[in-house]
Amino acid sequence: MVLSHPEQLDRLRAACPEAVPTAVLAGDPCFDRMLAARPYRERFRKALGVRRGQRLVLLNSTWNPESLFGDGGGDDVLPSLLPRLTAELPADEYRVAAVLHPNIWHGHGPGQIRAWLDRALRAGLTLVDPLHDWRQALLAADAVIGDHGSVSYYAAALGTPVLLGRAPVGGLDPQSPVAEFVDGAPQLDSHTPLAAQLDVLLARHRPLPGPARLTTSAPGASAALLRGLFYRLIGVPEPRWPALLEPLRLPPRQRPCVTAPLSVLTRVTSDPYEIQIARYADPFYEPEGEGYVHLAVSEDTRDPGQLALADVVLREGAPGDVRFGSPGRWASEVLARHPHSSLAAFVTGPDACTVRTRGGPLLRLTSEADGLEGLDPAASASALHAWLTSGRTVEQAIDKGLTVRAGPVVHHVSVTAGRG
Repeated sequence: MVLSHPEQLDRLRAACPEAVPTAVLAGDPCFDRMLAARPYRERFRKALGVRRGQRLVLLNSTWNPESLFGDGGGDDVLPSLLPRLTAELPADEYRVAAVLHPNIWHGHGPGQIRAWLDRALRAGLTLVDPLHDWRQALLAADAVIGDHGSVSYYAAALGTPVLLGRAPVGGLDPQSPVAEFVDGAPQLDSHTPLAAQLDVLLARHRPLPGPARLTTSAPGASAALLRGLFYRLIGVPEPRWPALLEPLRLPPRQRPCVTAPLSVLTRVTSDPYEIQIARYADPFYEPEGEGYVHLAVSEDTRDPGQLALADVVLREGAPGDVRFGSPGRWASEVLARHPHSSLAAFVTGPDACTVRTRGGPLLRLTSEADGLEGLDPAASASALHAWLTSGRTVEQAIDKGLTVRAGPVVHHVSVTAGRG
């Protein structure tokens, strides 16, 4: 029996003394791989599409009828919680991802899982590979919402704030570190706005001492301990070269694919001059706050009727995609097809888009910070729409550029005359 900490040996001795001679302390290779990959946190965040100023909220569920996902019945927390997160949290301030235990995928099937989570997926949720990339997502997360499973405990051991959506204690050893963690961690209130709970969680967070101390008694040493054990058991001399663990891979790039309608709350101020913006994907209610609300809709929306109501129509693709023609041509066709719309934006990269306003010139919007450091181009398009509906002109935008505030972060977007 391979144990990671003497605390487990003490509980084994109390529960089953006869098994103690079979027990070996050999650390935790899973946790060691995470500790070794900590320097690459920013790379993992970029792989998950997290932009500057965004918080990554990671939800996770173990495989158990009392877990966050439950058994697929009507009492599951996760399927109802995920669309609330994507609807209530401003899209430019939060990124939402989820890790489901592999047996959840196996038990219900990928098609059923995606059907249950369809609304959240269309609003930008990313489902993380449960075998290869969950550790990287855990390292990248700013906050974790989970249950009594090991992923939540690992998050706490890494010092990440954890909010428990479900915390059953009936099946846990009351003397175990997990039971102590469940008893001490803050609990999710399903009747309170989620953004406010996350603000409180992050502001008041103090790492729990137990998980970091009790996850392993030999941090970084599990590979050597385990290899030595295995070679002793088979009676073969151990190799002379160091025992090393496979490093965590850099996950493939995951981009938030928002095809749900976006309700965009904007406010244009003059002192200081800036466009304040908050975008909500498929919200249950109209966004509250001072300012003007407009509707931005992807051309790939599930509901074509939303396009007839859209102020801003969005499309993402390569500028040379022959299916759409040039971005300028696509924009002209879209505005002709949807007479209610005021602006069409073709997103060509992580920091740029080509837009056409009704009756106006073709423009190129480019964030002055490259890649994921800058503002989402779709948000830049909504900012330009807000600028123009406030009575400002295209010429002023070209002259000054746009200063856009999304949450606490201020972005600068250049506006230039476009071609094509």
